[in-house]
Amino acid sequence: MIAGTIVALGGGGFSVAPDRPSLIDDYILGLTDAATPRVCFVPTASGDADSYGRRFEDAFDGRAETRVLSLFGQDPWGYTDPRVLLDQDVIYVGGGSTANLLAVWRLHGLPEILREAAANGTVLAGISAGMNCWFEASSTDSYGPLAPLRDGLGFVAGSACPHYLGEEGRREKYQRWVAAGELTDGIAVDDHAAVMLRDGVVVEAVAERPDRPVYRVRRVGDGAVEEPLSVREL
Repeated sequence: MIAGTIVALGGGGFSVAPDRPSLIDDYILGLTDAATPRVCFVPTASGDADSYGRRFEDAFDGRAETRVLSLFGQDPWGYTDPRVLLDQDVIYVGGGSTANLLAVWRLHGLPEILREAAANGTVLAGISAGMNCWFEASSTDSYGPLAPLRDGLGFVAGSACPHYLGEEGRREKYQRWVAAGELTDGIAVDDHAAVMLRDGVVVEAVAERPDRPVYRVRRVGDGAVEEPLSVREL
C-alpha cells in the first residue's frame, strides 16, 4: 500500500459526459489545496488516443491547468519525461486496457514516480482501467472476455471491479472469482460512483447520480457477500 489519496471511479466523470462538468471531477479538484489545480491526464490505457486527451482538455478548461502525458509520443503532446507527474496536484488516469497500461507504465518507471507523487500530496485518480491499476488485482476485459488480472500496482490492498452494475456480467463474474479465491476480497464501484481512499483505507464513497452503489465484496465460505458502503450523493 502507499501513503496518499486515491479516487477510484467505477465509471463516469468527463469520459462519459464531456459536455458538462462532472461532479466527481469537481470532487477530485476539491481534494487539492490549489485555487487552479495542475491536473495531468494519463491516457496510456487507450493507447494515448488523441480524442480522449482533447476531451480531457475541453472538460477541464477554465477549471484547472492541464497537460497530457503521452508515453507513446502521440501528437500534439509528444513524449515527456514522466517525472513531470511530480509537479501535479492531480494525476488522472483514463480508461482502456488495464493490462497494457501496467506493462507500459513499468517500462517507463511510472510505479515509482506515482508512489513518490502520492507521498508528496498529489491526488491519484482514475476511471475503469484507471481504477483497476491502483489495486493488487482486478476484473478486466483487457484480454477480450472478462477475466481476473492479478498483477496490479498494489497501492491498495485487495481487488477492484469497475462498472459493477453498468456492464453485463461484471457483477456475477466478480463475485464468482472472489468466491473461488481467484480474486481477493475487494471493492466494486458502479458507473457514476467513486471511492476515495487515504493511505489505502476507504474514507468515503460518492456518486454524481442517484442510486449508484459501492460495495465491499468478501469471500464467505464457498460464496461471495456484498456489503454496501454508504454513498454520499454529490
